[in-house]
Amino acid sequence: MKIAVIGGSGLYDINNPSEAEELNIVTPWGETSDSILKTEEEGHEIYFLSRHGRGHLIAPSEINFRANIYALKFLGVDWIISVSAVGSLKENIPPGMIVLPDQFLDFTKNRESTFFSEGIVAHVSMAKPVSEVLSNALKEACDVLDIPCEFGGTYVCIEGPQFSSLAESNFYRSLNADVIGMTNMPEAKLAREAEICYSTLALSTDYDCWHPNHDSVTVDQVIETMNSNVENAKAVIKQVIKEFPKNKDDYIENALKGSIISSLDAIKEESLEKLSAIIRKYLLS
Repeated sequence: MKIAVIGGSGLYDINNPSEAEELNIVTPWGETSDSILKTEEEGHEIYFLSRHGRGHLIAPSEINFRANIYALKFLGVDWIISVSAVGSLKENIPPGMIVLPDQFLDFTKNRESTFFSEGIVAHVSMAKPVSEVLSNALKEACDVLDIPCEFGGTYVCIEGPQFSSLAESNFYRSLNADVIGMTNMPEAKLAREAEICYSTLALSTDYDCWHPNHDSVTVDQVIETMNSNVENAKAVIKQVIKEFPKNKDDYIENALKGSIISSLDAIKEESLEKLSAIIRKYLLS
């Protein structure tokens, strides 16, 4: 089993980093956010990628999402656990709680969100944007560890890097969304195009700015809460790896089947080569 962990704010390292193999993958879309660290645990290959780079030098809108996901696909990864800091949009999701969202609202504006351009078109379904199999396994891990967890909910992804205005925060709440962050889109979309099972451990750090009894969110507040959140996330990941699912969701494993609308015979060779790691099985069938 090949499992990737994409770490966000606060999650920059893995257990025993000195024992990890450091991989630098060249992709058709440029460099990944950082080198990918490969380790082994419970008989599985684990790949860790720091979304913002070690030292948190890459802003949300500057993340090369396509390079990150393509590199993991090239390595044969079939599962991605995304760890992300989020703000809470609901009273029942206090700072410190883990949320496992099952839906997304994409309010980003300036990000490349597909591999399929430049002479090849595909339309994948995002009706179920996360892996139900993986999310259920993460929920079971939280239960075993007695870590507070909200199962399901909607993640609003904004462009950032600024936090929301009060009007924006209340607008997102009016949509019945649960948490707000800056990094899961287009990450989840690209993972679906790559037919990789993707689920999010969303770590609540604050109440955004809507809550009348809490101050507006600050970086210091986020970092303070993240320190405890990260330890919980690491524990959950370690636990889920012990009892990892064996079979992928069918709607993810075959996401591109019937989704590539371009005639394969008409697609230019360079476009096919650029996407080879993603569409290889459809070219061979």
